[in-house]
Amino acid sequence: MPPTQLEPLDPATAWQALCRARDDVARRASPMVRDGPLCLTADGWTSDVPASDEARALLDNLTPLAMHRGRLAVAQLGQSLDGRIATERGHSHYINGLESRVHLHRLRALVDAVVIGAGTACEDDPLLTVRHVDGRQPVRVILDPRGRVPASLRLLREAQAPCLHLVGEQAVIPAPAADHVTRLRLPLGTDGFTPAVVLEALAAQGLKRVLIEGGGVTVSRFLEADVLDRLHLLVAPLLIGSGRPGLAMTPIATLDQARRPVTRTFRCGDDTLFDLDLSRP
Repeated sequence: MPPTQLEPLDPATAWQALCRARDDVARRASPMVRDGPLCLTADGWTSDVPASDEARALLDNLTPLAMHRGRLAVAQLGQSLDGRIATERGHSHYINGLESRVHLHRLRALVDAVVIGAGTACEDDPLLTVRHVDGRQPVRVILDPRGRVPASLRLLREAQAPCLHLVGEQAVIPAPAADHVTRLRLPLGTDGFTPAVVLEALAAQGLKRVLIEGGGVTVSRFLEADVLDRLHLLVAPLLIGSGRPGLAMTPIATLDQARRPVTRTFRCGDDTLFDLDLSRP
């Protein structure tokens, strides 16, 4: 008789294994997780059965995040080839394609909390859910140092997942909040909340794995504060020519001062995902 042909590992099975591994690491801080034919560690994965190309790329991409032990801060930014995240009028739906949005929702499902600034909250009025994938909803966090986000925001009205509203100590905000919303006051730095203070406050709430989703100003501030472990840049094949930049940081004088992180690339539909490992010197 001919040998039995093993069914290749498919993306859905790989994704569920990543979600279970993330939960197992969070509970036990285990350096290795065995899930069916898969063995996952922070350094990579192996499988007792062949994996499809899509499942292999998914595991290569997200195993380091799912298997990360301890606190984790990862940022995500979608942009054009010329580094724009929106037009001059703020139009940004959609620079990146569906596959990139699915990737973003997977990132949300692998963390405890997803963070956006007040500007992004007001302009985009997002839900920050994982509706494109099967996974656990993160706590949705709004950075609102001046208390300027309106109560009409969907994050504050719709209870698909908990919402944590971080406001400045002196901010005047309406009360009461909806049942799914928790308000927490933080001290202000020279320019809003200090990124390290935000991460400390979230960790104190049990939210140790954090995704900084946007917008560009917020991601730039966390990047410049050197508190990020990874940055996922999703680059779409289009040229906007003008508009809002993705990353805007303190100018440097020479290229010797430029950051040169260890970087991997992955296809994400028509987009290219740049995975920057910022934890290495």
